[in-house]
Amino acid sequence: MTLERGGAVAALVCAGTYLFGFALLTTILAPLSYGTNDIDPHAVVAFIGRKPGVLTMWNTAIYIVNALALVVLVVALSAHLEASNRQWACVCQAFGLVWATLVLGAGMIANTAVEVAAAGVAVNATQTVQTWAILHAVELGLGGGNEIAGGAWVMCVSLAGGTGHGINRMARYAGIVTGVAGLVTIIPMYGRFAGEVFGLGAIIWFVAVAWGLFRSMNGTRFQSIM
Repeated sequence: MTLERGGAVAALVCAGTYLFGFALLTTILAPLSYGTNDIDPHAVVAFIGRKPGVLTMWNTAIYIVNALALVVLVVALSAHLEASNRQWACVCQAFGLVWATLVLGAGMIANTAVEVAAAGVAVNATQTVQTWAILHAVELGLGGGNEIAGGAWVMCVSLAGGTGHGINRMARYAGIVTGVAGLVTIIPMYGRFAGEVFGLGAIIWFVAVAWGLFRSMNGTRFQSIM
């Protein structure tokens, strides 16, 4: 498998993890207000006590699988952009690998929180809720509650890919909007809305990038599509 093909597949995997995450968030996890400022730690810990596998599966998909696919995509896109803008390709790769690291770390913390909650809820529910809340706060700080690193990478790739052997127009436009939304998550009053825009925009961006990489392998210039 070539690096371009691997990058295209990785981009589709990233999009798939976002879709899977949204699906569970708006259905099974919705009664817990998961992903919002109204989340109830007691309800979450009680839910984990009943169905620990659900949150483990969700964390693994949106964080760990996503992060591993991101590494492949980051390297593939940086190699692709290097032909026209080597210096910015290096900057893009740095931003991307930082983001992938934070996402992976958030996933490991999130799954540890599930393990702690599942083991302790029947022993000391109050203390377990407090411990879970602390670990969840660390998870959010690493990246689960903001998209600054992701926004910076997507923005960087979208801007650097605007010239030469870059990326297609749909990916550039979607990337700029997505990148701005990710950076805006730093502002508390706009954080939730910006996070939703980032997530939905990232799905479009990942798919557009994957489409461009697949077409590029067939000899069509990556920048000219769409």
